[in-house]
Amino acid sequence: MADFDFVRRMTPAGYTFPSHRLRRTCDPGRVPLVLVACGSFSPITFLHLRMFPMARDHSRNEGFDVIGGYLSPVSDAYKKKGLAPAQHRVRMCELATENTSKWLMVDPWEAENPTYIPTARVLDHFDYEINHVMGGVECSDGTRKPAKIVLLAGADLIQTISTPEVWDARDVDHILGNFGVFVLERTGTELDSALASLKQWEKNIHVIRQVVTNDISSTKVRLLLKRDMSIDYLIPDDVINYIYEHNLYRDLDLPAGNGKGKEKAAAAGPSR
Repeated sequence: MADFDFVRRMTPAGYTFPSHRLRRTCDPGRVPLVLVACGSFSPITFLHLRMFPMARDHSRNEGFDVIGGYLSPVSDAYKKKGLAPAQHRVRMCELATENTSKWLMVDPWEAENPTYIPTARVLDHFDYEINHVMGGVECSDGTRKPAKIVLLAGADLIQTISTPEVWDARDVDHILGNFGVFVLERTGTELDSALASLKQWEKNIHVIRQVVTNDISSTKVRLLLKRDMSIDYLIPDDVINYIYEHNLYRDLDLPAGNGKGKEKAAAAGPSR
């Protein structure tokens, strides 16, 4: 069940939900869909961006009409190694989308919160803003529909979300039962056994196959920066310029792993 009371409590005074690129109309014969990617985005990469059009292409065959896509960077309370301050990660996401997309937006609600917010509550926030505050989406025949909010993530999400010790069972049921997830397959990630354990929600789990394989990750970008190596053509030029301007990631104590095993690390998508 959605916890709108929590959402309202965690929304700071003066916050404005970004909806400038959210399409307000939809095809009456299709389900309006909003894609939400939660993650560190430290820094954002081309794969983070690429998974949105891949999900949109996939959704067309499933009866959906994508009306918008959102990046929701995690807050500083996540306290992961390699995590640049939230203000920088939000700005890098904005720079990555401002001149490259007509339908992607960056929502700072999660990033600006002083406390860690579980993914289930982040999706509640989007549901609240789009379907309750805005009243959903108007169809071309004059009727209104609620938008379906879905989590967009990498294949490692399915592997960890099927492990009881990693995610709260109530959150798993809420995310997969009430929202759903679009999962991007990744080389070396085995999905079949994880999907088998989540069979009760299979109608809400959509696997996106990569036609052109892309395996870039934020972890690899940070490693290259620490080694003073080029990151050209791995992330947007505006983001590269921002990283050098603010001297980000140059003196990192890089972790041995990639943060898997935590709920938010799992929800990150291709890289956190």
